[in-house]
Amino acid sequence: MKMLRTICALLILTAGTAAAQERHFTLQAPAALIENGFLRHLLPRFSLKTGIRITPGADPGNAAFGDEGIPVFRQGERVWHLSRTDGPYTEAFQDWLLSDIGKRTIESFATDGTNLFSTDVAVREVAVVAEITGDVAMGEEMSLKHCGRCHVVNETNRMNAIGSTPSFGLMRTFPDWEGRFLAFYALNPHPAFTQVAEVTEPFPENLPSPIAPLEVTLDEIDAIAAYVATIAPADLGAPVRSQ
Repeated sequence: MKMLRTICALLILTAGTAAAQERHFTLQAPAALIENGFLRHLLPRFSLKTGIRITPGADPGNAAFGDEGIPVFRQGERVWHLSRTDGPYTEAFQDWLLSDIGKRTIESFATDGTNLFSTDVAVREVAVVAEITGDVAMGEEMSLKHCGRCHVVNETNRMNAIGSTPSFGLMRTFPDWEGRFLAFYALNPHPAFTQVAEVTEPFPENLPSPIAPLEVTLDEIDAIAAYVATIAPADLGAPVRSQ
């Protein structure tokens, strides 16, 4: 009987040990996250909270920090992602990283008083500014020649334009002014009387230009856009407010 009790106790102890060992998974992590002490800060706090042990290393594991998976934290301009196999322990780790306490743990890690990680993983948009390289002097000349028939270009033709058409200064206030000038020949009413060398088709024989055709090249259009870039947007004043 005593031996039977001993065997039962050993079986229970073995089962308990096996169960404890099962609450564990391996995490592949780059040397950069190991050597700076970040994982020594992060993983024990997760284990203390959940009872799940994680063994980090360079070899492939049940989960990995890298460039694939869901974004979990940022280090400078780099966003670290977590990829994982299906399972309750790796899922618990992912949920903890995305929780408030997990985020606070990530952001509290610091070296020499400097926090190295952030949980702001939103994609940062980089504004791309197009460089206008046309000939400004040519642009002013072409603007007065081709556009000055209808639009006020500058003081030179202020009294010779059509009053119902917007001035260059006014159009310079449009947020998409550059695109409008570079593709003006495709915007009404310009297609009816504009020919761009090697771009537009000739006018149909039954639909000739209603006025003297405006004939221009792509280089001249680039020059016009470069000139318009030098024009200060018109001061339209404050919006009208009703009393």
